[in-house]
Amino acid sequence: MEEQEIDLIELWEAIKKRWIIVVIIPLIAALTSGIVNFFILDPIYEASTTLIVGKKASEEQQASQLLDNSVLQANKQLALTYSEIAKSRTVEENVINKLNLQYTKEELDKKITVESVKNTEILAISVQDKDPLLAAAIANTMAEKFSESVINIKKVDSVSIVDEAVSPNQPVKPKKTRNVLIAFAVGLIASVGLALLLEFLDNTIKNSKDVEKILGLPVLGEIPLYETDKA
Repeated sequence: MEEQEIDLIELWEAIKKRWIIVVIIPLIAALTSGIVNFFILDPIYEASTTLIVGKKASEEQQASQLLDNSVLQANKQLALTYSEIAKSRTVEENVINKLNLQYTKEELDKKITVESVKNTEILAISVQDKDPLLAAAIANTMAEKFSESVINIKKVDSVSIVDEAVSPNQPVKPKKTRNVLIAFAVGLIASVGLALLLEFLDNTIKNSKDVEKILGLPVLGEIPLYETDKA
């Protein structure tokens, strides 16, 4: 226990000795991150639309308001297939042509996320772009072109849009405050590690404690250093 306390004290002393490093590096990291996040990185906006794809219920089913569980499960499985259709070359090229986008198919593909909402028949199409209006336009056009394609390919009865995409007011990234805090924390950890490394590499003898530590012998006395006046 005593050795552990001594080690902790030594570590604290090493950090205090190089406090400038411990203070400056985190501040520089946070400042750099702030400049990059607030003034260099472009804000990215995300717009989403949701759809339901499936066969219409029969009149008897509508009257009883019951759907066979097997049909429901089949529609959920089909949602996975629909997500692949939504990001197919045909659909994305149709979106590019209709909106006259200056994106290639590969560039547009990176902006789009299509996923099946867990335990539902709902398909969510999300689009990220620097322009919030364009993000919403792409998402809604994706839904439109996907509906046309899936009806032709899978011969489904309907594709219903649950929510149309709207222009977002706030960007989804970069997370400016979070990134600055992370940079500060990483800088702090790095600066402490650097201070301890420099202390570990410093093998010079500065005082009697260093002598005792190296030789393992007690210091019986010290000879003080006196400055003499020069004649």
